[in-house]
Amino acid sequence: MSRPVNDTHAASYHARQIPAPAEVTDGVWAIPVPLRGSALRYVTVFLVDTGDGAVLIDAGYDHPSCWQSFTGSVAAIGHRIETISTVLLTHNHPDHIGFAARVRALSGASVVMGRADDFATMRRSRGGFLTQLRTALTATGAPPDVVEAMYADAVAVTAHHEDLRIDLAVADETEFRFGDATIRAVPAPGHTYGHTVYVDTRGLVFTGDTMMPEGPTQLAIVSRADDDPAADLFRTLERIRDLGATIACPAHQFPYRDVAARADELTAFHRAEVAAVDALAGTDGKATAWDVARRMRWRRPWDELGRGTQRFSLVHAQALLRHTAGVHR
Repeated sequence: MSRPVNDTHAASYHARQIPAPAEVTDGVWAIPVPLRGSALRYVTVFLVDTGDGAVLIDAGYDHPSCWQSFTGSVAAIGHRIETISTVLLTHNHPDHIGFAARVRALSGASVVMGRADDFATMRRSRGGFLTQLRTALTATGAPPDVVEAMYADAVAVTAHHEDLRIDLAVADETEFRFGDATIRAVPAPGHTYGHTVYVDTRGLVFTGDTMMPEGPTQLAIVSRADDDPAADLFRTLERIRDLGATIACPAHQFPYRDVAARADELTAFHRAEVAAVDALAGTDGKATAWDVARRMRWRRPWDELGRGTQRFSLVHAQALLRHTAGVHR
């Protein structure tokens, strides 16, 4: 169990409530942004006060209620949107990029994201998100009617504009200086292929969706023959463990301490998942993700999971199965 930085923030999360904005450390604010109609309830964006304007890490969802909540919270902590000089995006999912362009329009901020998650790059190399999802679901071996139902559900809840223009796409470690503050972008694939974490030299790492304080990491969708998001994640967790950061600031749940220990804990969990999938798949190479996922141990038995949760679980199992195939190759 990770140690929360702010007990009140953690208690609100566990009570299924939305926390108030809270200062993680001097000049670094956690700002929960409500996600109406989502089981996640909220996404946390972070505002870092520097000597050269404010830096925003992640940008919530593109919805009027999210924008209203965000702007109200920024004003409540004594800041102005117009002072934001840079928006650092951890990855391209809709609950992270939503109002980045709107912030840029008001403040002139530069928008930064990992190159593989830049939408223009992604479309050229993989296709759009829904294209990737249909490819992945079809490859799981699930019955066609299940694939169609899962895909239709996904269209209803995840369809979003994929036209955000990035001012700077990073593919390697990149250092940014903002007055007396230094923040380093570190590639951290696993949850997506261009996922990036941001390391503040004061000992913080903004982990996006890679390392929450509780629960597993959702692996990226397998849509190409060379994809192995589990291998990506293991390398990323090792990299984060060795950063020397003392506080992790994830996009969901709550900021926490013991970063290296949490990285090791997640590594052990997902290694165990890989071993379980390997045992379930057998040695003939014929098992599909659909075969394996229904026999894996989830929080509830497979038949008791909602279809949306089954979809996440199925593509996660597929990523684990891909990793076992690579290990035995």
